[in-house]
Amino acid sequence: MIPMPLAEIAQAVNGRLDAVTDDQVAVTAPTVFDSRHVEDGGLFAALDGNRVDGHDFATAAIEKGAVAVLASRPTGTPAIIVEDVVTAMSDLAHAVATRYTGRVLAITGSAGKTSTKDLLTQILSRHGSVVATERSFNNEIGFPHTVLRVEADTDFLVLEMGARGRGHISHLAAIARPQIGAVLGIGSAHIGEFGSREAIAVAKRELVEALDASGIAVLNADDPLVAEMAEYTRAQVLRFGTGPDTDVRATDIALDANARAQFTLRHGDHAVPVTLGVVGEHHLTNALAAATLALSAGVEFTTVAEGLDGARLASGSRMEVTERPDGIMVINDAFNASPESVEAALRSLATIAATERPTVAVLGEMRELGDTAPTLHATIGRQVADLGIGTLITVGGHHAELMATAARDAGSAQVTHVETKDQVLAILTEGLRGRDVVLIKGANSAGLFETAAALAAGH
Repeated sequence: MIPMPLAEIAQAVNGRLDAVTDDQVAVTAPTVFDSRHVEDGGLFAALDGNRVDGHDFATAAIEKGAVAVLASRPTGTPAIIVEDVVTAMSDLAHAVATRYTGRVLAITGSAGKTSTKDLLTQILSRHGSVVATERSFNNEIGFPHTVLRVEADTDFLVLEMGARGRGHISHLAAIARPQIGAVLGIGSAHIGEFGSREAIAVAKRELVEALDASGIAVLNADDPLVAEMAEYTRAQVLRFGTGPDTDVRATDIALDANARAQFTLRHGDHAVPVTLGVVGEHHLTNALAAATLALSAGVEFTTVAEGLDGARLASGSRMEVTERPDGIMVINDAFNASPESVEAALRSLATIAATERPTVAVLGEMRELGDTAPTLHATIGRQVADLGIGTLITVGGHHAELMATAARDAGSAQVTHVETKDQVLAILTEGLRGRDVVLIKGANSAGLFETAAALAAGH
């Protein structure tokens, strides 16, 4: 964190010091909300959660080296007492962001934020120092947590912005104002909360609306709902996609036998062949977004191309491939699931199936789809049949069962429905043979990433 004395922090968060003997002692390390991750010179945010109360860990945080605790009540330790700790984290992050002089890049969209962030970070790291969102910490807690990790000499601050309603992205952008902002695409994720894709687009465009005239809006020209956001920003607009009227584009697109995208990356007079190291044609969009963001931040084209070539994702459970010693391939894409991301993962599985490897799809229910859930789950079931996936195992309640029924009705022969993930491993262990390819995907709350990890480890 950019160093700040406790007295300044208290002023920034509208708090009062308690049990502090020297208000000029500076916080120099990140602010964290998990006492196990406290660093010397850091600040511990005592969040009052559903299962644990962070105030109970205040003493342990101080013993690990925290300078003070950000708390809503006295803890018997040096503390800054505030009305609401989450709000105080945002206020402190804003104070730190105003002191930061490097580049702030923000990413939003219905899917692909974390993958794009991972790819972008690999590119930017070739050019300078980077602080980026950990995993998918992109909400009102994770966002300030990321900002509070930035240091005075950090070249790039890369921030994911999530939204579950109108005003969420505007709030995050007010904490740390981005100079460059990218919108990846508008899908059906959280459509149950928003009501329509058009309503999702209105919420996502808050990012480009937050950019000032000196900023750069990076927009996916292949998505009409994103492309029209150019009308809502004062910033310069750079477009990426596969069409000719784009600033950064991909041509000569193909997939290798493992469904990894190969393409020619083009920008102006520059053209370089690139092969991604991550499975899935849909990562082409993420790669183009990352390239455009990096170019907007002043990175040379050759550095961008070198950073993308062979690039893999640092965040787990996103088309994460494990080749077991017995020849079975496990594709762990179980971090989350929307109709678009499930369809993309199934297309990748079908591409691998073209090499005559047997395929298995383990699909959990998709969440937050509202009234559209039955139709969308049935559509996924029919896609399994249409793509020729050999075996389908659906996991969950009524909607997962609808998916299984639709697949059977569309001609899939090997379909099994189970209610819990605990039943999946036994079925797979019984039926898998060498060279099988298993895709595991579902909503994060389904916990299928645990199943994928166990299967990849050979359990």
